[in-house]
Amino acid sequence: MKYKDYYAALGVDKTASADNIKKAYRKLARKYHPDVSKEKNAKEKFQEVSEAYETLKDPEKKAAYDQLGTYQPGQDFRPPPDWEQHFNSGGANAGGFSFDEMDLADLFAGLRGGAGTRGFRGGGGRARRDVQIPGEDFEVTATISLEQAFQGTMLELNLQFPEYDNEGRVKRVPRVFKARIPPGVTDGERLRLAGKGGKAINGGRDGDLYINIKLLPHRLFRVSGRDLYLDLPLAVWEAVLGTSVEIPTLSGTVRLKIRPGTQAGQHLRLAKRGLPKPGQEGDLYAIVQIAVPASVSDKEKELYTQLSTASTWNPRAHFDTETRSETGTH
Repeated sequence: MKYKDYYAALGVDKTASADNIKKAYRKLARKYHPDVSKEKNAKEKFQEVSEAYETLKDPEKKAAYDQLGTYQPGQDFRPPPDWEQHFNSGGANAGGFSFDEMDLADLFAGLRGGAGTRGFRGGGGRARRDVQIPGEDFEVTATISLEQAFQGTMLELNLQFPEYDNEGRVKRVPRVFKARIPPGVTDGERLRLAGKGGKAINGGRDGDLYINIKLLPHRLFRVSGRDLYLDLPLAVWEAVLGTSVEIPTLSGTVRLKIRPGTQAGQHLRLAKRGLPKPGQEGDLYAIVQIAVPASVSDKEKELYTQLSTASTWNPRAHFDTETRSETGTH
């Protein structure tokens, strides 16, 4: 039996993941498919990559192939004795066969009595297949506003997909899709439109279209996952005395109670006021900032002067403690 390097046929190494093996096969199958390819020996190359994929996509067959060991392509070899026991016990070609007359593809077809492949015949015959090639997956980025992400929206996507004509030439075909964006999508979220990608060949499954969500910057809110962050400016007296203020949310204004002695940088949480999702609603955090007027009237200046004279509070008292500790003063 002649050895075939299935990994080399697909252009991957033995550590390749199932997903990478699939991607490599799709790329080569489209390149060499006899119905569309203009490459030399396209039919033979297509059979080669299809045969390799038939084995490597199946975990059981891939494990069995790896156990055969490594040989040079075209080198004669003989499978281990347990393969012969498998074939004699009722596998494909059971009852009077010779490994020397078999093709490597027939060997792996026999793993499941031929059920895992189509069109194989024993006795060294070449494999014949009507291979169904799945369509290619495509991705597109959809940029939406934060309000659209909160409420959900309907997008109309005007795209151009590559397709093959009857002469094997690639052309760009315009396609229009309507995609419903559900409420609560987040930045970087990936939505799948099944069957809206590239067209399949030979009755395979059409590819999928993936929509990557990108949120536009908002003038008020910052987004982290499903949580929203809002800077909340407070006047000095509001932070000191406490008050109640109205703040915006994506679903309208709400009133927030400010406790006396609220500090700058403090995060005030409004539960479930972020991006919605049943059971996973985000929160809105109002981050306190102490706002200082750029200019004051004479009356305001007089009042601030009176406050500075009457107050004994020193916001930098901890500086003195740290300085004495560092200099060794007691």
